[in-house]
Amino acid sequence: MKRIVLFLATNLAVILVLSIVLNIVFSVLGIDHGSIGGLLVFAAIFGFGGSFISLALSKWMAKRSTGAVVITQPRNATEQWLMRTVERQAKQAGIGMPEVAVYDSPEMNAFATGMNRNNALVAVSTGLLRNMKEDEVEAVLAHEVSHVANGDMVTLTLIQGVVNTFVIFFARLIAGMIRNNNQQMGTIAYFGIVIVLEIVFGFLASMIVMWFSRQREYRADAGAARLAGPNKMIAALERLKNNHESRLEGSMMAFGIASKKAKSELLLTHPPLEKRIEALRSSREF
Repeated sequence: MKRIVLFLATNLAVILVLSIVLNIVFSVLGIDHGSIGGLLVFAAIFGFGGSFISLALSKWMAKRSTGAVVITQPRNATEQWLMRTVERQAKQAGIGMPEVAVYDSPEMNAFATGMNRNNALVAVSTGLLRNMKEDEVEAVLAHEVSHVANGDMVTLTLIQGVVNTFVIFFARLIAGMIRNNNQQMGTIAYFGIVIVLEIVFGFLASMIVMWFSRQREYRADAGAARLAGPNKMIAALERLKNNHESRLEGSMMAFGIASKKAKSELLLTHPPLEKRIEALRSSREF
């Protein structure tokens, strides 16, 4: 229920802010709302705007939706070790020290999020700390630090913004063409067609985003192998074969060490564990 309320409140706030921005842009630039150019501006503002606002709120949302507690003053040896390890890896990767947090969950998982490389959050689950060896946890932390160092959060946001823009634009363009050919079509029918087209185009476009996400996971695994050692990263991935299914949602799931299952690899944010392990074993980088 908490996640649902946060999701609804955030999306309503995003729509309100983007609607205000849209009206200002149209007024300042004198763009015709009914033109192709106006439609493209509308699609771009909502496509990119929603993605970047979500990125800006990602740390705040992640902490509240998972109940993650940021370590400000380590309370025990485990938290001290987590802080030291992330600090060392961040220096090696050339990024600012991320916030380090722990959240309560039985699954073995961790995620990274944040606006930029020097203002990120790395969070680990209690299930991961309980069920993984220290070397394996070190590799998982290195994987998340590598996501931050690679700028994956911003890159994925840009790709999602482009995809969103084209989905919104073409759905409304095609629906408008259908309405022009059928003068009796009402507003409800028009928006019904828009929704259907956005669902179809969104599903197809998500395959592009998922493909990029999988490539990004290979790069984060390789980065973890450089920071912590390939054997530690392979051991961590082997351990994940006995994991619970991920409970993370949205961008947190995309940047987690583990993901949800899907019927097709085309819809996975992460490659299968066997492929990730094979990629590390066959790499000559290390």
